[in-house]
Amino acid sequence: MAALLSPKILPILLLVASNVFMTFAWYGHLKFKTSALWVVVLVSWGIAFFEYWLAVPANRLGHEVYSAAELKTIQEVITLTVFAAFSVLYLKESFTVNHLIGFAMIAGGAAVIFRA
Repeated sequence: MAALLSPKILPILLLVASNVFMTFAWYGHLKFKTSALWVVVLVSWGIAFFEYWLAVPANRLGHEVYSAAELKTIQEVITLTVFAAFSVLYLKESFTVNHLIGFAMIAGGAAVIFRA
């Protein structure tokens, strides 16, 4: 348990949780196309409120051990991973080889950021 609370791991876990909220805030409404736009905007904003309660501490804590560029890179890789799972499991959309190749190319760029 102590390892999960380490300054290198806890920010990543908080970013994963914040991304789940943000993905639902940004894309969850796509299953409710008949709902009024103002309704889904307000609901999405409400969901995003909780995302901020996770993302801001994640970045504050994470900046003790990661640079801002590294934190942003971690965030983007997490975002793609969470989104890929969300689109398949929640939206029931297919994940194609092109998606995989594109995401792998982005992950390759992320690896460059962390190169010593």
